[in-house]
Amino acid sequence: MTQPLRIALAGLGTVGGGVIRLLDENGALIARRAGRPIEIVAVSARDRGKDRGADISRFEWVDDTTELAAREVDVVVELVGGSDGPALTLARRTLAAGKGFVTANKAMIAHHGLELAGAAEQAGVALKFEAAVAGGIPVIKGLREGAAANEIGRVYGILNGTCNFILSKMEAEGRDFADVLAEAQALGYAEADPTFDIDGIDAAHKLSILASIAFGTQPAFADVQASGIRHVLAADIAEAAALGYRVRLLGVADHSAGGLFQRVHPHLVPVSHPLAHVTGATNAVVAEGNYVGRLLFQGAGAGDGPTASAVVADLIDIARGEFGPAFAMPSSALAAQAPADPGERHGRSYVRFAVADKVGVLAEIAAAMRDAGVSIESLIQRGANVDGSVLVAIVTHEAPERAVAQALERLRGSQSLTGQPLWMHILE
Repeated sequence: MTQPLRIALAGLGTVGGGVIRLLDENGALIARRAGRPIEIVAVSARDRGKDRGADISRFEWVDDTTELAAREVDVVVELVGGSDGPALTLARRTLAAGKGFVTANKAMIAHHGLELAGAAEQAGVALKFEAAVAGGIPVIKGLREGAAANEIGRVYGILNGTCNFILSKMEAEGRDFADVLAEAQALGYAEADPTFDIDGIDAAHKLSILASIAFGTQPAFADVQASGIRHVLAADIAEAAALGYRVRLLGVADHSAGGLFQRVHPHLVPVSHPLAHVTGATNAVVAEGNYVGRLLFQGAGAGDGPTASAVVADLIDIARGEFGPAFAMPSSALAAQAPADPGERHGRSYVRFAVADKVGVLAEIAAAMRDAGVSIESLIQRGANVDGSVLVAIVTHEAPERAVAQALERLRGSQSLTGQPLWMHILE
C-alpha cells in the first residue's frame, strides 16, 4: 500500500473528537476506499488536558494552531470556527505552503471562499468543505459533481437544525418560542447565545455557499437577506396548520437576468411538499435542475458523527487525488452577479398583526392593503390575549413583494397596532 495521507487536525471539540474516533473505528475500510491509510500526525486545540473520548497522546501536540501549516503533513483539517482569526490565518498559510485544506467552517468559506479557492488553484491543492453545509448530507458533492451537467434554477431548503427543532416542537406541542428555545439549549441543540441560529445568520452562510456552487456565481454572503424565527408565535403555527401549511425557516436562492436572489426567511410550506415533513434537527436541501429535475438531500445537519463523516469523505477524495475547483468551476470563472430586487418578486404572503381590540382596526388594515394594490385572500381574527391585544392574520393573493412592503409601511406607527407585524412568504 502507498504512503499514508498525513493529517494535521486543528480543533478537538465535538467534531474533532468525532474525526479521531471515526478514523480509529473505520480506518481499515477507509484505507481500502482511499487507496491508502489516512493518519493524523499532529493536533492543536485550546485545552490540552480535556477528555475528548479518544487518545490524543499519540499525536504531536502544537500549541499555536496556525503553526500546523508548517508541519510535515499533506492536509490540514480546520475545525476551529470563526470567519477570521486563527482559522483564516491557518487556511492562508496552509494553502500558501502547498498543502490541502479541509474545513467545516461555513462562516469562513462564506466570507473568504473566493480568495481561498483562488489560492488553492494557484498552489494546485485541494480546498474542500463538505462539512460546512448540512453536516453529513453530501449536498455540496451532489451539486458540484452529481448535478454538474445541469443548469440549476433554484436551490432552497432547511439549513439550520436548531430552528427546525424549535419550529417542529412548537408545531407538535403548541408551545411558545421562548419555552422551546430553552429546551433546545438544555438539550445542546442551541448555543447559550443562539443569535446566529435563530436570526438566520448560520443558514445565510450556508445558503451563500450553495448558491455559488449551484449557479456559478461568486459567494455573496453580504447580499443574503436574513431574518429568523424569534418572532414566530405558537398562534402563527396553529393558523398555518389550519390553512394547510407548516412553518419552516428556509434559505432560498435563484438567479436570473434580474440578478442573484438569496434570502433566509420563515415560510409557510404546503403540507404536500417534502420539506413540510422534515422535523427535529434535520436539514434538507432541494435543488431543481433543468435535466435531472428536483433533487432532495436530507439527513442529519450537525453532530459529531455526521459532520466527521463529511470531513473524512473530503479526506478520502484527496487521498485518491480526486478534487477540482472548490466551487465547481475555476474561481476566475465565477460570475460577480448583482443582487436581485426582492420587490419585483411575486407571491402570496401571510401577515400577522397584533392589534388593539377596538372598532375600525380591520378596516384600517384592509385599506392599507387596498391602497398598496394587495388583494386579501383570507382574514382571520382571534380573541384577545392577556395583554388585551388581538391577533389578526391575513393571507394575500399573489402580489409583488414591493406592494406588501408598502402596505406595511402605511401601517407603521398606527395606534391600532400593538406590536410589529410578522410577514412570512408562502412557498409555492
